[in-house]
This record gives sequence, C-alpha cells and structure tokens, in this order.
Amino acid sequence: MQKFNTGHYKTFAAFSFMLMISSCSNTKFLQEGQMLYTGAKITVKNDTLSKKEKSNLKDALQEQLRPKPNSSFLGLRPRLYVYNITKEPKKQKGIGYWLKYKIGEKPVLLGDVDREFNKKIIVNYSENKGFFNAKASSDTIAKNKKAQVLYTVKPGARYLISQVNFPVDSSVINSEIQSIKDKSFLKAGNPFDLDVIKAERERIDDHLKNRGFYYFSPDNIIVQADSTVMKEPKVELFVKLKNNTPPISKEPYTIDKTIVFADYNLADVKQGKYGIPYITDSVKVYNDLYIIDPENKFKPKIFDRALYFKRGDLYNRKDHNLSLNRLISLGVFKFVKNEFVVSDSLNHKFDAYYILTPRPFQSLRLETLGKTNSANYTGGEVNLNWTHRNFFRGAEQLKGAIYGAADVQVGGPKDANNIIRIGANAQLSIPRIVAPFRFHSSSAYVPRTNINLGYEYLSRTQLYTLHNFNTSFGYVWKENERKEHDLKVLDVTLVAPEKITEKYLEQIYGNTAAGISANPSLQRVVEKQLIFGPTYSYTYTNTMLPKKNTFYYKGSVDLAGTITGLVSGADAKAGDQKEIFQIPFSQYAKMEHDFRYYRKVNDKSTIATRFIAGMGYPYGNSTTMPYVKQFFVGGSNSIRAFRARTLGPGSYDPRTEEASFFFDQSGDIKLEMNAEYRANIYKFLNVAVFADAGNVWLVNEDDNKPGGKFSKDFLKEIAVGAGVGLRLDFSILILRLDLAMPLRIPYYEEGDRWTFDRIDFGSGAWRKDNMILNIAIGYPF
Repeated sequence: MQKFNTGHYKTFAAFSFMLMISSCSNTKFLQEGQMLYTGAKITVKNDTLSKKEKSNLKDALQEQLRPKPNSSFLGLRPRLYVYNITKEPKKQKGIGYWLKYKIGEKPVLLGDVDREFNKKIIVNYSENKGFFNAKASSDTIAKNKKAQVLYTVKPGARYLISQVNFPVDSSVINSEIQSIKDKSFLKAGNPFDLDVIKAERERIDDHLKNRGFYYFSPDNIIVQADSTVMKEPKVELFVKLKNNTPPISKEPYTIDKTIVFADYNLADVKQGKYGIPYITDSVKVYNDLYIIDPENKFKPKIFDRALYFKRGDLYNRKDHNLSLNRLISLGVFKFVKNEFVVSDSLNHKFDAYYILTPRPFQSLRLETLGKTNSANYTGGEVNLNWTHRNFFRGAEQLKGAIYGAADVQVGGPKDANNIIRIGANAQLSIPRIVAPFRFHSSSAYVPRTNINLGYEYLSRTQLYTLHNFNTSFGYVWKENERKEHDLKVLDVTLVAPEKITEKYLEQIYGNTAAGISANPSLQRVVEKQLIFGPTYSYTYTNTMLPKKNTFYYKGSVDLAGTITGLVSGADAKAGDQKEIFQIPFSQYAKMEHDFRYYRKVNDKSTIATRFIAGMGYPYGNSTTMPYVKQFFVGGSNSIRAFRARTLGPGSYDPRTEEASFFFDQSGDIKLEMNAEYRANIYKFLNVAVFADAGNVWLVNEDDNKPGGKFSKDFLKEIAVGAGVGLRLDFSILILRLDLAMPLRIPYYEEGDRWTFDRIDFGSGAWRKDNMILNIAIGYPF
C-alpha cells in the first residue's frame, strides 16, 4: 500500500481552519456579564413511563423550546466564529455584510432565553398529551462564559380515555355523525391526546363534506373531557356539536345550476363589483351546464367531461376537488376558481359557479444551454419551442420544436469525433382517450392521447451520418398523484445511414496494412433499423409526501415486431430474415426496472439509493438488439467514476481498441446500484458522498467483445466507484459537481481488479487518468 504523503494540502488547510476555530474561543468576544447559551437539557421524572415513552416526550419537548442555540459542527461553532471576527459593516451590502449576516450567525445569549415562558410551554404541551398534573422547574449551569439551562419535568400520571360518547338527537347531521362513530380515532384505553382530538374533528368534517354539508366546519365540533367521575387517572370524552353552530352548517345542500365562465378576465370587472359577471345574452346550455363564452373559445363538451357535479346531485367535497383538479390539468387555464351561491334556501340548493381565466393560447420560447460531460465533450444546444394550448378549441395542445446541437471533443486521448444534431418534432396532445372503446376515468388528472412525430439528423464527423425518424400514438393517464401509466400502442423508429466514412469502414472490416483488426459489431451502429411495436411504462412515487421514507419506481416493457415476426415465421438464426420496405425489422423483448429509496435522516440530510435492472432479448427476426435500444453505463448520472458510455460489456477491455478510435460501449443486460448521502451545510450549499456500482453485458457471445457475455460470474465483473460531490441548489437550478474515482475496474485481471493498491494521489498521471469530474444540472437520481 502506497502512503498518501502528497496532494493533501487542501485537507490540511481545512483541518487547520477548524483547529483555529477551536483554539480561538467564541466566548472571548462576549462583553462583561454575557454568557453564551449552549442549549437546554430536559429531564423527565416519572416512574410510570417506560424508557421509550420518556425519550419520546423529552424529544418532543426539546423541539418546543426557544431560542435554539448557535449551530455547531463537530462540537465547534464556525458560523458564530465568522460573525465574531467580521467587523460591523457600514452598509447593508457588500462582502462584509454578507460574511457577518449571511455566513455568520449572531450569538445566542443566556439573556435571550425566557425560562418562565419555556416552562409554560413544557407544561402546556404535556397537558395536551394527557399529563394533566405536569409541573416544570429550571436551573442553569454556567462555566467559562457558557451556560446551559436544565429543565426538570414531573408530568405525573398520564390520563387514559375511559369512554367515548357521541350524544344522540333527531337532527339529520347527528344521524351522519352516528353512522361513522365506530371509526373514531378516539379509543377507550388510549392516552388523551389533543392532536388525536383535532384529527377526529377533521375526520368528521371530511365525512360531512362528502354528504352535502358544505358550510360545516371542524370548529363546529367540541370534544368535552370529564376527569371528575373516576378516581383513576382516566377521562371520559363527549363528542358533540357546539350550541352556537349556525343552522346553515347543519343542512345538506344539493346542486341546482352549474354555471361556467370560460373566459373570465378580472381586468374587465370594475372594482367593487360582485365577482360573477352574469352575462345572460351569451349563455349556452349544454347537458344542464350554463356556459358563458362570448367568443366561443372553447367547445362546451370539455367542461362536461371535466365537471363532476350534475343538477340535483348532493354536494360532496370529493367531486368538488375532482372538478377543480381536472380543470387545472387541462393546462389551458391560468386561474380556476369555484364559488357556491345559495339559490333556494328553503330546499337547501345552491348554484355552482366555475370562474376560469384562460392562459395565452400560444407561446414561443427560445432555449439555449451549454454542457460538458466526462467523455471530454463540450458543446451547446439551441431549442425553439412553440405551443398552442387550445388548437381545436377543446384544450388540445399542439407543440412543435426545432433544435440544433453541437458537441466538440476537447482534450482526451482520442481523435476529435465531433457530434452535430439537427432535428424537429411535433406533438398533439388531446385531453381524452381517443379509442374505439369507452374509457372512463374518475381521476383528478385528465387522461391524454398523444401523437408524436419527429426527425433528427446526426453527424459524427469523421465517422458517419444518420437520419432518425420517429412517430408514436399512445395514451397517458394517472390514477392519482402517485401512479401514472404511459402506453404507446404503436412506437415506430426508422434509422437510415447517409454517409459512412472510410475511417469507420476500416474499423468495421479491418485494415491489415494499417494494423487495424476487424470489428463487425460496429456495423450495427450504422445499419438500417426499423423498429415498431407497443411500449408501456408504469410509475409509482410518493416522494412528494412529507414522509421519512419515500420511494420511486418505474417499470417499462418494450415489445418490437412480435406479431409481425410470429405471422411471417421469421428466423434470423436460420438465415430466414424478413424485410419490410427492404429493411429487416427488429424483433425483441425488453424490460427495465428503476427503483429508488430515500430516507430522510433529519431536516438537513438524506440518504438516497437507486437500483436499476434491465434486459433486452432479441429473437425471431433479430440476433442482436438494435443499437439505439441497448443499455449504457458511466457518466454523470450513472457510474460516475467512469466516463460516459465507456464501461463494459462485462470484463471486455476497451483498451484493446485502436487508441485513435472511440465508440460507445453497450449491452443487452444492465445492473446498476447507487447510494448517496446528501447534506445541507449552508442554505444553497450541499455536499454529498456517494458510491456507484454496475455494468452491462451481452446476451449472446460476441467474438469481438471477449468477456462481454453475461455469465454466472457476473458479480466478478461489477465496476465500483466512489466520490464526493458539491451541489449548488438555487431552487430553479441545481448545479452539480461530482468528483469520483474507480475502486474496482472489471477489465483488469480477475485477481487485480480492486484499485486500492494502485492509488497514488501524489501522481499527476494517476489523478488525470482516474479522477473523473462530472459537471451536471440536477440530481443524478
């Protein structure tokens, strides 16, 4: 093992800075009589509580206390130190102000702590959790200008619920409450808990809202507690309506008329005038809907599909929210507002008004971006996007785009093979399922039928030029915010080469005089390809929820040429390959699974993991997978210790290729695992430590890729890399820099694949060949 005796000056500098902070005490900046507040310590004294219950109560109480002490790192307070050593700025701007008040942190002093207030907070919180006889006291420990406040809590016995009562009367609303009392969150034997009582009120309100009681509120419910009837620490609860509950809140309402203002503009309404401009001479009636659209901007049937309230229906909040969400998901309205106005107070009816403000129907956007990747390519891209959000007056979205991109190889050991891409695409998205069968969706998200058409011209200078045509027809629908389906009934791709250079042909067929061996597998990159068939993907995610553990899963299936291959009896292995328009069509089955797990350690740190498994199997009319459908690993969003698309397949050694030639490595099988610890150290500044592992393999043997076939020894061919990252999170943009190095290289000799013995940080050549800097936008997963 080589000693790491060079290349560590940055680490030593950081360590010296931390030593400087620790040796220069923050307390020396305090004035006479001032003491630095270092935090609070809570002791719970109660013999009836278990160790876990005491710990939970203590942690909960700790969160309630104010103020919080100065933030610390490894027992030090660097932000407080920066504040103390920075002079008071003369102006509220500049580097001095930024250092003192943005980077630095004002000292929290003992004098800032209101101990009496905190004791009241402790007692109040304890009582809310059922400790009705709680008492709190405080003390202070001071030493060397530092002070800690000690709080002692004597909560007493915790009161349990002895019985839950729902008093009965003859009202309609009471009958509804009685019908759901058996599902109450309040259970006999459970501890008294104010948070559970609040949840019970919300539960009752939610049920009543779905039974027509639009004007009801959780505040109309009172839960009375009686602790005097028993000698034991128990409490009897009475759940009932308040005496001052308004009469309108006790009656269920039905829908009378539904009126839609399809083109409402706030600027057209005079200030102070009622917000519903009822224009009687422009009302259209469509299936019991009253639609006001003077300029006929929308077809009435889009509102009939989106709105779930019908005349005579009992109001319910589910349909209320469903209608609003579907109107929003149409994507054509900037503002969506809903109002209910009583039209018949005796019969308890109201009119439903939907007030809609359209977005501008057309938009034109120009996008430019610069990019770089670990394969030494630097370039840029220009996109011109046009969108019409109401193309056929039915909220159909027509999107068109043209783009151009160039990637230039800068540096690296290979010759420059620059990439130029020029293309255009169009998509028509219809807000319903267009099919010969009837499709009903009660989701809050409008299902869509998507028709796509695209073309791309790709030129890899000195190598080849390709034309890529693509078209698809399919459906996208969401069951809810967590589950989404994407079915392309037909997805067609045609790849046609235009020019293949002599240099590339030499690599395919070989050149004995030049010492270049043949590599027939390169032919697949530039051969004509016709791919057609259905594809399907399913996505589940709950990462948007405020939970400690969240998941993301996406599974996809791609079946190409299945029926055509079976009907035609194609058998490429036997030499009977079928063609369409003189182009052999591809026949394969492919699936891929992407599973991610996120664990929130605390408010400022997260552990993120990902596992990807994919496989493509050619059969019938194909002996190999189409190049554009194969798997790749390496790069900024994959195994970051290896340059983009340079790893695999299997233990195949890419160094055996001609040094002057470069092409992507691909495979039919993919396994990849990633783990990353992410931590926020200051506002927009985040750091990460990560490890990546994986590889790709071939299904069939390839004589030109020895070691590339998947076998029982695949675990020995897993590549491993690790590194550290810096992320600048500006909310609208996340700039990511990841520095990685390989720990296990699968194309080395089997007993010599771990690189620990090879690491020499002091060697400039080692750093150049093994330290990979990835610059990217957004998180890798």
